[in-house]
Amino acid sequence: MRGSWKLTCSLFLLISAVATATDHIVGANRGWNPGLNYTLWANNHTFYVGDLISFRYQKNQYNVFEVNQTGYDNCTTEGAVGNWSSGKDFIPLNKAKKYYFICGNGQCFSGMKVSVTVLPLPPPPTSAISAEHSTPHSASSLLFKRSLLLSSLLACFGSVFM
Repeated sequence: MRGSWKLTCSLFLLISAVATATDHIVGANRGWNPGLNYTLWANNHTFYVGDLISFRYQKNQYNVFEVNQTGYDNCTTEGAVGNWSSGKDFIPLNKAKKYYFICGNGQCFSGMKVSVTVLPLPPPPTSAISAEHSTPHSASSLLFKRSLLLSSLLACFGSVFM
């Protein structure tokens, strides 16, 4: 009985976690390719801790490197903190900070670079009623969903250990 409860809670939490994070696909339906204005793309998105940034591209032609601001400004991969080359990369944005990504095979000079500012989650709403009246994509709505997820997590695993 306890095993099925644990499985049910785990599945609920997995589905809930996926529903609360936003997956930002770089370049939308055009993907990670030369000739796109990724600064404009990034300026039209709001990134929060816990979201994902995804890069979709031809894996034999391009790649993705996470670099510092100097690497971004100069299109160099020296000192890169991460690199991906699967053609369908999902990168978690786990910290509130500015992230810098470039294509490391020379296409950075053709504009294949993007920087995104990841914001911390906003403070909780003063009441659940204010969260219910917010717009579906507002920060307070997102926080409410994540708070609900955390409450569910505590409820599920708190009862498992009792």
